[in-house]
Formats: sequence, C-alpha cells, structure tokens
Amino acid sequence: MDIEGFLDQHENKDLLRFITCGSVDDGKSTLIGRLLYDSKLLFEDQIRALHNASAAIGTTRETGEIDYALLLDGLKAEREQGITIDVAYRYFSTPKRKFIIADTPGHEQYTRNMATGASTASLAVILIDARQGVLTQTRRHAFIVSLLGIRHLVVAVNKMDLVGYSQQRFEEIRQEFDEVLAKLDFADVTYVPLSALKGDNVVERSERLPWYTGPAILDYLETVDVGDQRNESDFRFPVQSVIRPNLDFRGFAGSVVSGVVRQGDRVRVLPSGKESTVERIVTYDGDLEEAFAPQAVVLVLADEIDISSGDMIVLAGNLPRVTNQFEAMLVWMNEAELGKGKPYILRQAGRNTKATVGALSYQVDVNTLQKESKDTLRLNEIGKVTVFTTQPIYHDPYTRNRQTGSFVLIDPISNTTVAAGMIAEGVVSDPPVEESFRNPDLLQQHIDRREIRWDTGEVTGRERTLRNHHRGKALIVVGGENGAGRSLAKRVERELFRRNLNSYYLGVTNLQGGLDADLGSGVTAGDEHLRRLGELARIMTDAGLIFISALPEADEVDLDKLRLLGQPNELLVVALGQGAGARHADLCLAGTSGDEKQILAILELLSAQSVIPEYCI
Repeated sequence: MDIEGFLDQHENKDLLRFITCGSVDDGKSTLIGRLLYDSKLLFEDQIRALHNASAAIGTTRETGEIDYALLLDGLKAEREQGITIDVAYRYFSTPKRKFIIADTPGHEQYTRNMATGASTASLAVILIDARQGVLTQTRRHAFIVSLLGIRHLVVAVNKMDLVGYSQQRFEEIRQEFDEVLAKLDFADVTYVPLSALKGDNVVERSERLPWYTGPAILDYLETVDVGDQRNESDFRFPVQSVIRPNLDFRGFAGSVVSGVVRQGDRVRVLPSGKESTVERIVTYDGDLEEAFAPQAVVLVLADEIDISSGDMIVLAGNLPRVTNQFEAMLVWMNEAELGKGKPYILRQAGRNTKATVGALSYQVDVNTLQKESKDTLRLNEIGKVTVFTTQPIYHDPYTRNRQTGSFVLIDPISNTTVAAGMIAEGVVSDPPVEESFRNPDLLQQHIDRREIRWDTGEVTGRERTLRNHHRGKALIVVGGENGAGRSLAKRVERELFRRNLNSYYLGVTNLQGGLDADLGSGVTAGDEHLRRLGELARIMTDAGLIFISALPEADEVDLDKLRLLGQPNELLVVALGQGAGARHADLCLAGTSGDEKQILAILELLSAQSVIPEYCI
C-alpha cells in the first residue's frame, strides 16, 4: 500500500471513546499504562522516563518493576499520593481502531471528575480489586456510568496475581457484581480476569489463566460494536455560527449531533418555527448529498430565514420537545449545595438560558440505589429535580439523545460549572410561570391539570359501587423473593373473583412489554414505568375495579408517587418483607405464613378501608 493509501486508511478508522473507572487503587492507571506499553505505542524517551520515575517515586520500586500508572498520573499530588485526581486523556491507535481513553479518579472526593470523563464515552472499563471485591465506589461508578447512558461495560477483575489466579474468587466477584447490574441499564457486560501489573489478559490472553476462554482487554476493545448508541433517526443541528463570506453566500455552521440530513429535506428552525428546504450541505472538501453525526458541516437553506447562534435546525416532521420546565437527573459538582430557587445559567445544545431548580423529587443512595427524600444536593450527590427556564429549550430525553438531552448548570457569579444534568422521560409541561412558583412540583402540576380536565361519563362512581357491591381500589404487593409477591397478588385476584368481586391483576412485565415498550431500564426509565403504572391504576379504579399489581421492590419515594398518581382514588400497599417499602405499607405480612392467612389479612384490610363489605370476608 502506498503512503497516501495508508494515511487514508488510518484517517478513516473507527474511533472508540472509553473510560476506566472504579474504586481507588483498583489499578485503572496501571491498566492503561500497561496497555500502551505492551501495544508498543510508547516512544523510547517515554519508556526511559517511565523507568527513571518508577525507580525514584514509583509504588513498585522495591520490586524493580515498572510503575505503569506514572504514564497517566502526571500531577505532582497524584505521584506523591499514588492516586488519580484529574481526568487524564490518552490517544492511541492500533491497526483496527483509534482510541481516546479517559482515566478517571476513584476517590469519592473526585466523583465529579469521573462523571465529566464518562459524559463523552461509549464504553466503560470498571476495575475491581480481586482482593477487595465490590466496594462502595465501585457501585457508585457503575451507577453513574449507567445514568450517563453508557451501554457497554467491561468488568475487569484486576490483581488476579495476588489471589493466585483463582477462578473461584473471580466467580464470587462476578456473582456479587451481577446483583449490582440487576438494577442498572447495560446492553452488554463482559467480565475479564487480569493482572494489569503483570500484563495478564491485557493485550494478549495469558497462560496463567487457562480457565478463562474470553478475549483479552485489547481484543475486546478492537472489536466491540458501539453503533447502537448512535441516534440515527432524530436529526438535530444546533447552529454554532452564521457563515457570510460574501453577498452571494449565507450558511449555518455546526455539527450534526444526531440523525441524518439530505439535500432537499424539509427542515424547521427553532425557536422561530420557520420552515425551508436544505439546498446545499457544504464542507471544506466540497458539497455532500447527506450529512450525519458527528460531521461538522455548513447548511445552506433555500429561503432567507433569520437564524443565529444557539438556534436549532431539525427535520420538519421530527421535532424535539419544546418546554420551559422539565424533570432531570442532576449530578451536583460544587462545594456549595444546591440552592432551590437560585438563578443559574443552563447551557444545553450550544445555547444559554437562565434557569432555576424547583422541587427535589428524591436523592439516590448510590450504595443501595434506593431513593431518599432530601431537601438539597451536596457535592457528588445525585438526585431528580424539576428545572425551570426563562426561555423554552428544545430537547429530547437523555435516554434517546445524549446530545440534546444533556445540560450543565453554571453559577452566574463565579462562572463555575456546578452540575451536570440529564433530562428525564416522563411529565414535561409548560404552564404559566406564576403556576410554577405556586407549585414547584411538576408531577403535582400534572395531576392537578389532569383532574381538572378529567372527562367523566354518565355513570357515577356511586352507581358502580352499588352494582359491584364494592369500591374501586388499587392494591400493590411489594417485595417477596422468587416472585412470591406476584404469586400472592394473583391468588388475591382469584379469591376476589371467587367472591363475585370485580378484580383485575396486571403483571408489571406485561406493562413493560406493552404500554412501556418504548422505555428502557435504569433509574430514569424506572420513574416513567412507575408513573404509567400509577396513571393506569387511576383509570382502573375509576372504572370500579379492584386493581392489583406487584412490584419486586419499592421505597418510600416510589410508594408516595403511586399514591399521588392514584388520586382521588386510594392505593393500598401490602409488603411481604421488611424492606424499604414495609415501613410505608398499609399492611406488612412479614411473619405471616400460609396462603390462607395472608389472603385473609388482605381481605380484612380491604374491608377496614370500606372497599368490600364485611360479609365478603
């Protein structure tokens, strides 16, 4: 191959952005250093400097080995303490692919730095020390990686040399981490046992781990397909600048952040709403027939439309949401705590607008992934909030489009970034500003408007009660191992039906596969699953049914949300165990054994709540 062909092939290689994360001292920097060293991607002067630094300040100087972490840990404080503080980026290439690595810190104090590094990655390598197992920071980083929409995860069980390359220890860690993954949203998870210091399973498969049959780290990184994370259906083009070199040319420069645009496509400009046709797609190398993410191009439209920096061009038949308030997951990154009602600058899709944060729906305990009712967010804490902007913004849910669904909050006085946000699925509305200040809870606003607009039929609730001989009510069974809650809910439905009462059981999996089929999994999607279940309970109970469902687990925030959504009808909660939901249940069956006793207790609860008459027990 001639030199021009070689350079062309190199230029057009696929690019993979990935991060290394995990708890402190799990070997993140060492893994990257070893990866670069064994791949022969270091120059002689770099290797010489690495040998000298390892002998002088390296953590391996007693054994005479190279401390590969020093390739990444360049700050004086990092080398003194043997830790990573700031995000370190490294660029390298193999014959198959180009890579950008973000080595992120493991200390809880620098979680905000880790979130910054993960925000642009398509894959994460999370390291676990084989001696320590899954730690608190391991769980925190796994949650943040999932929250930021990274779908591909490599779980690298490091320091296998220090546990005798034990397969049993590897399987124990795999089982422990599988429990963490059950609550997160990943499309692809690969476990790799390795020793970053010794080079086992980093670039090549190691003979010291004969029981492992999967790929080495580099093999996996070179072949993994992360194309499923690209949004190719929603064309979004934030305008960065207007190009006006002469009187005969006027174009709009920017990068295609998602989707595809072609010559002749009908487009709409936001916020003006004006429509036009794409006449040309201009680049330095000439015009294109189509452009797609992440290409930087200049669009020339057929009509003269007032467009400026910060506007967005989209396909006329595929519009984003436009609203001045929404719910979002927020990663707080500032020493000063979140100030509700305090003015911030919200930067999203290249556009700035003033914003305030209203109600904090909940904070997520990253250790248990349970939701907690809190008043504010502090450094490195994560929670769901309602955001209000002075001007409407155009966005998509983060789970659908990472580029238009993400934003940062900036302190207008210090000009520091205080939070990173991900716009959630679910209730998005645009009521008058004065209503927002009267009631800063977006969900409550939605319910208030829903009830005002509720279109009732000619059959009243009292008439349904007289005919059915019972009131409409929702009953949610929470907890229970191995599907015990689901089984009990079904038996309650059967018993109520046997007594000529109108009952209906809905499995949550049926809801997820039908009404919720457009949603994924994870925390934000889970909130929307819950909202739709609550809305359905409101409809079913209004029809006079005893609506029954079961949730494997639910906490105080979940149950409060369901009860709120079920208004004005009531929702009763039955807990099978002593979990988070048991403290907020109407009936706890922990310690009550036997099907008949449990069903009788539930019937007595329904009777006490005036749902069914006493003679039905």
